[in-house]
Amino acid sequence: MKTAIVTGGSRGIGYGIAEELAANNWNLAICARQESSDAAENLIKKFPGVTVRYYKCDVSSAADRENLLASVIRDFGSFEALVNNAGVAPLVRADLLEMTEESFDRVMNINLKGPFFLSQSAAKIFAERKTGVIVNIGSCSATVASISRGEYCISKAGIGMMTKLFAVKMAEFGVNVYEIRPGVISSDMTSTVKAKYDKLIAEGLTLQPRWGEPSDIGKAVAMLLRGDLAYSTGTVIDIGGGMEIARL
Repeated sequence: MKTAIVTGGSRGIGYGIAEELAANNWNLAICARQESSDAAENLIKKFPGVTVRYYKCDVSSAADRENLLASVIRDFGSFEALVNNAGVAPLVRADLLEMTEESFDRVMNINLKGPFFLSQSAAKIFAERKTGVIVNIGSCSATVASISRGEYCISKAGIGMMTKLFAVKMAEFGVNVYEIRPGVISSDMTSTVKAKYDKLIAEGLTLQPRWGEPSDIGKAVAMLLRGDLAYSTGTVIDIGGGMEIARL
């Protein structure tokens, strides 16, 4: 069985991704910043045929990233896929003119710097083996401006270019790189603005009148890791219920 690393895989969208991959018979290395998590145990109970391990890892830390990959190779022998899902929203939704450097640095380090350098390390391994796949979880915020969380928007726009760069570089090694851009997804990150988006969705924000679920993202990741879009490296997949379509 193949092994996938899913960052931020202990809850929310990350757990939804891990769940769908487990259903597709992927062994899983899931990581997050907290010391421990029940996520691995819960997945094993639901999918007893797969091996799941949890690792504490802050992707913004070079030492943690290095330790994560070394631990996964030690425990699984190898890994065939990296899903860069870990990400944070600003601690405070501050107006663009009030955003602090501390908030900017925190969001960028976790949402962009961490995934970039984790991908760089994984890509070197994939290049040697001439196999592997990288999936980056971006956001509709890469193109939809939100002035109360500008640092988040900038970080996700960066993920878009990062996907293109790695797709170009890794093509010669037969390694595909993709980006998934979720829209309004029900998760811990959006729980604080539920009332706001309930109202917007009811008023027609999305063509499909519902919140997205973590499983919607998970199914797309599983499709990519199966190789269903093997001739589409660099592709961006919007999963937002049609919210991204400009309308008059």
